[in-house]
Amino acid sequence: MQNRVKTVKELVVNMGPQHPATHGVLRLILELEGEVIRKCTPYIGYLHRGVEKLSEDLTYVQSLPLTDRLDYLSSMVNNVGFCIAVEKLVGINVPERAKFIRTMMSEMARICSHLVWIATHALDIGAMTVFLYAMRDRESLLELFEMVTGARLTVSYPRVGGVRCDVDNEFLDKLYKFTEEFPGKVEEYETLIDRNRVWLKRTKGVGVITAEEAINWGLTGPTLRGSGVYYDVRKFFPYDAYDKVEFEVPVGKNGDIYDRYRCRMLEFRQSAKIIKQCIEKLPEGPILAENALRIRMPESPLKIDKKDIIFEIYTEDKQIQEFIQKFTEVYASVEAPRGELGFYIVCDSSSKPYRMRVRAPSFVHAGVLPKLCEGSLVADVIANIGSIDIVLGECDR
Repeated sequence: MQNRVKTVKELVVNMGPQHPATHGVLRLILELEGEVIRKCTPYIGYLHRGVEKLSEDLTYVQSLPLTDRLDYLSSMVNNVGFCIAVEKLVGINVPERAKFIRTMMSEMARICSHLVWIATHALDIGAMTVFLYAMRDRESLLELFEMVTGARLTVSYPRVGGVRCDVDNEFLDKLYKFTEEFPGKVEEYETLIDRNRVWLKRTKGVGVITAEEAINWGLTGPTLRGSGVYYDVRKFFPYDAYDKVEFEVPVGKNGDIYDRYRCRMLEFRQSAKIIKQCIEKLPEGPILAENALRIRMPESPLKIDKKDIIFEIYTEDKQIQEFIQKFTEVYASVEAPRGELGFYIVCDSSSKPYRMRVRAPSFVHAGVLPKLCEGSLVADVIANIGSIDIVLGECDR
């Protein structure tokens, strides 16, 4: 009888850019040997809109809505990061009440973003029910956003020097009630996931990255903390009211998908805790600095006059020239749901940024995919992408 020799052929698979599990227009070229990934090459840029270059032709105030479109799942945090950078550049002191409101809103955005993450991540791995529960709870927060800002996703609510409008007692009561009920909802998610054998088998010991490797790759946020590295911009470089509230920074131990999942689940509770403290400590007072950069809106769309626009740009130019005394360039960062989001701005004393660059955590995290995927099974690619929680809007910019 003739012996049959089994041979394994190499296969190249093109995954994306249109694939439901890549969480956006991400393309991966996978070189397979059987079901094992020998090489993974990510390709990005399908969502490039030139946000940084566009900002150089707009005033600082006009550039704010562009930051909404970076990570559209947490637009509030993007707005806050940009405002803090400009405030640092021109030396504006934000009123205390505005700081607490911005902190409160940033944590609401973190919960919203993490809810989309757990919903889609669980769905990718095969858990359908969590998706429905998470969307239900996210809806409550989106309604609260709409109540204050008039928008649900791209809010443009913070301002350079404060926030656009104040919050009322009805909003605060509803939000406080949410923070009391939400930890119970998180337990529901954990009940559905933590006892699921399929979930545990597909996340424990998969996509491991050590603390040293995570630091060397420049990872931040829960993706870094899952490897046991204690780093959080809110603790190391406090901004807004984070130095006035108490919270813990969850860290993992093994650096696998499961530990990154646990970090985000624990952050749910910490965010609710921060929001509750902000409501309890919310001081009275103004919500916008007296010297905040302003742009006058026309009273009616029918009354737009070019002279008004020119006048306002001139006014903003004058404000910038008065303010900028110490810095010609500045870097400021915030702890976004995906990691450290930074804005580097170079100023030439006009009302427009001479240069603006964004440090987007999703861009950095997309680069670590080959490290996570190579040597693992092709089915683990989906779980690895979900665990680093990238949004291609800020990755490509």
